[in-house]
Amino acid sequence: MTYDLVVVANRLPVDRVVDEDGAVSWRRSPGGLVTAIEPIMQEYDGAWVGWDGGPDGPDEPLDQNGMLLVPVPLSAAEIEEFYEGFSNGTLWPLYHDVVAKPSFHREWWDAYVTVNRRFAERAAALAAENALVWVHDYQLQLVPAMLREARPDLRIGFFLHIPFPPTELFVQLPWRRQILEGLLGADLVGFQRPGGAQNFVRLVRQRVGHKTHRDLVYLADGRTVEADAFPISIDFAGLAEMAQTDAVVARAREIREQLGNPRHLLLGVDRLDYTKGIYTRLRAFGELLADGRVDLEDAVFLQVATPSRERVDEYRRLRDEIDMLVGRINGDYGRLGHPAISYLHNSFPREEMAAMFRAADIMVVTPLRDGMNLVAKEYVACRVDNDGALVLSEFAGAADELKQAFLINPYDINGMKTALLEAMDGQPRDRSRRMRAMRKTVKEHDVAAWAAEFMGRLREVRPDHHKRLREVPTDDNQ
Repeated sequence: MTYDLVVVANRLPVDRVVDEDGAVSWRRSPGGLVTAIEPIMQEYDGAWVGWDGGPDGPDEPLDQNGMLLVPVPLSAAEIEEFYEGFSNGTLWPLYHDVVAKPSFHREWWDAYVTVNRRFAERAAALAAENALVWVHDYQLQLVPAMLREARPDLRIGFFLHIPFPPTELFVQLPWRRQILEGLLGADLVGFQRPGGAQNFVRLVRQRVGHKTHRDLVYLADGRTVEADAFPISIDFAGLAEMAQTDAVVARAREIREQLGNPRHLLLGVDRLDYTKGIYTRLRAFGELLADGRVDLEDAVFLQVATPSRERVDEYRRLRDEIDMLVGRINGDYGRLGHPAISYLHNSFPREEMAAMFRAADIMVVTPLRDGMNLVAKEYVACRVDNDGALVLSEFAGAADELKQAFLINPYDINGMKTALLEAMDGQPRDRSRRMRAMRKTVKEHDVAAWAAEFMGRLREVRPDHHKRLREVPTDDNQ
């Protein structure tokens, strides 16, 4: 059986759960991508191709809430070399401004090629004639070209969820041309920010030699590839509704009580990752305590750091550094039963996170580089009373849309300290004005609108020769 829409992502939208007796069941994964794509897949009669997250998983399709899920199994060695290696040891740090040093290993690249081909072959076998195929993220950047070679009839879209780096960083990659040519297999290449699309087009012109004009790349075979920004978003309505439930409101009140009912509760919610700027923000808060500009009656900090890639040395070192910093700040400034920083290295269900968003007066989002950062938007969605303040790194994609946040340079600790004080000392009327504007933006540009815009643009591709429906100029490179 073939399908009119095939979604190809590194992970399936479900997690495999193995019970004590060895029985296998599937649990829906949290996250906005599933929420956005599920109705589109049902509309198109679609299939989702992805890895189940473990070694040597099943390869038989399964039906989940009316979606056909098609697993792509990976061996333990492929997980180590393709996923932990090339995807997260090479591409992730390179694409995030080399916050950590990327590693370049040829065997990792070989595994990346092998796994990408497996994904492409599975998608090619599932796609109906002239079907739409939507490939997601940095783990699968070779899939579009591999699909194009096998199935030239397909209309192929690709979306990169993380930043796309500038030329001087990307050219460090020994396999830079292969990655660019892999992405050029798509008809539409989507990025979180306009700068990412511009970086891509510039690299294609300089390093591959194709003619370009603004957001378009003209290939020798007559195809036209479009690169543009499609900033991803969240299920605003669903989160706002959850945030108003009696259970969430009561839990938010309880969280504040457990933390001593401070005048200001500051909150950070991140994966434990070196790109998120957790250490720097906690250091800034510690310095405010040391300077005497904040005390425990004024503010406490709740930091949630979801475990991430704990087999990787870089992440273990980061956890140790943050543990030591939190211990030192609490030792110096905390009181018995009243720490300055409550640090939770754990993951929590969506209802608990909504309660934390409702409880917090100030959300602190300070990544050193981030494609979007949906936590910033989730906080805004949960502020149903139009109060609260958002301190936001200008290097997060969300800063393009949430212009009323207290924007900061996460490398500038003094500037971050000033912004934290401004957020705490701001007039309620000003904070409400800012929050109303941000909530309006996120509500109007939710995750359903994001998915609909991308799919609408992909449908514009003419299946006969893969050019855009709109008229485009064909003059010299620009």
